[in-house]
Amino acid sequence: MNTAKIRDLPIKIIDGDRSSRYPKRDEFQNEGILFLNTTNIVDNHLDLSSANYISVEKFTQLGKGKLQRFDIVMTTRGSIGKVALFNHPAHQTGFINAQMLIFRPDATVIDPYFLYYLFCGSDFQGLLKNFASGSAQPQLPIVDLKEIEIPCPPLPTQRKIAAILSAYDDLIENNTRRIRILEAMAQAIYREWFVNFRYPGHEGVRLVESPLGPIPEGWEVKKLGDLVGCIRKSTEPGPHLEELRYIPIDLIPRKSLSIIESLPGDQAKSSLLMFDENDVLFGAMRPYFHKVSIAPFNGVTRSTCFVLRPIEPCYLAYSLMTLFQTSTIEFATNHSQGGTIPYVVWDNSMSEMPVINPPISVINPFEQILHPIIWTFKRHYFRQNNLRQQRDMLLPRLISGELNVEALEIPTL
Repeated sequence: MNTAKIRDLPIKIIDGDRSSRYPKRDEFQNEGILFLNTTNIVDNHLDLSSANYISVEKFTQLGKGKLQRFDIVMTTRGSIGKVALFNHPAHQTGFINAQMLIFRPDATVIDPYFLYYLFCGSDFQGLLKNFASGSAQPQLPIVDLKEIEIPCPPLPTQRKIAAILSAYDDLIENNTRRIRILEAMAQAIYREWFVNFRYPGHEGVRLVESPLGPIPEGWEVKKLGDLVGCIRKSTEPGPHLEELRYIPIDLIPRKSLSIIESLPGDQAKSSLLMFDENDVLFGAMRPYFHKVSIAPFNGVTRSTCFVLRPIEPCYLAYSLMTLFQTSTIEFATNHSQGGTIPYVVWDNSMSEMPVINPPISVINPFEQILHPIIWTFKRHYFRQNNLRQQRDMLLPRLISGELNVEALEIPTL
C-alpha cells in the first residue's frame, strides 16, 4: 500500500486563533457559535452536553480555528491524540480552543472518514506518543505531526474501509440512543416520585417543613453518611490489575448513569480504590462533583472518586445526579480543600451533606422498577465494549491493507 508523510498530502492543518481576540471565560454563553473544548471529545466522538458557546460577533472577530463540516479535530496538548469528526447535525461551524488542531483533507484525494478512522487507530496513536514532547504537559508540535507517514490507498478503497468501520459506529450509536431513552424514563420516574412527590400512595399525605424544604409527612432528612458507607479498599499497581477494568473520573459520563467505556486495569498508575459491581462512583474533585455512576462490574478507580456502597444504589445515584445535583455541587464546593484543584473529603465533610430519606415502602418499589433499567445499562456496556473491540481489531488490518477490500462490493458513505 502506498504511504506518504502528512506534509506531502493535501491536508490543511489549522490551529486556533491565539491572539488577544481569543475568547475569555466571561465571554462564554449558553447558546450561539460552538466553542469546542478538549473535554467535548469522548470516545473519539463529540459530546456537546456541557459545551460552551460564543456570540456571532465574537466569532467574526476571530481568524484561524474555524470549523467546517467533516473537519477532523485532534487534541495536541495535555491529553494528546483525542480525535473527533466534526459532523454534528446541529452545527455548521464552530471554533477550537488552543489545545486542538483542525485537519481538513481534500475530499477528492483523501476521504475525511477514512482519515478520521486512521487517526483513531492504535498504530497512529502510538506514533503520536513517540512525537509528543514535554512531560508535565505533553504536546504535539505541528512540524512533527507533518512528518508522520500514513497509508494512502486509492480513494475508492478509502471509502470502502470507512464504510465498514462506520457500520460498527452506527450499531454503537443505535444502542446508545436506546440507553438515552431508558435513562430519560428513569429520570422522569425519579422526578415524579421524589421531586414532585407523586409516588404510589401519595394521596392524602400532607407536606411538612424540613431543612430541605417541604417533604411528605413520614419522610426524614438525614446525613449522607448515615445512609451509605464510603469504601476505602485500596490496592497497589501490579499484575493483578490486568484482570480488572479501570474507570477514571473522566470516563464517568455527565448526566448519565451508564458507563460508556473503561480502560485496562494496568493503565491505572496510583491512588487506586477497588469497587464492586453496583457500588456508586461519585466525583470527589472539582469540576467533577456532579459525576455519578453505578459500577457495571468489579474494578478500580482513582481516589478522585468516592466509592459508595448503599443498600439502594438506584435511589442514591439518581438523588446525587438529579434532585440534589445543584445542592451537591454547592455543598461539595463549599466544603472543598486545595487551591489549584479543589477536592472534598468524606469524613466530616461530604458525609455531612443533608439528604431526603424516604421510607423503605417507597424506595423498594422504585428500586424494583429501576433494577431492569440498570441491568440494561450493564448489558449495554458489555455490548458496546464488544463492538468497539471488533471495530478496533479490524481497523489496523483494513488500514494496512492486510484485509484487502478493493474487490468487494460495499456501499460507501
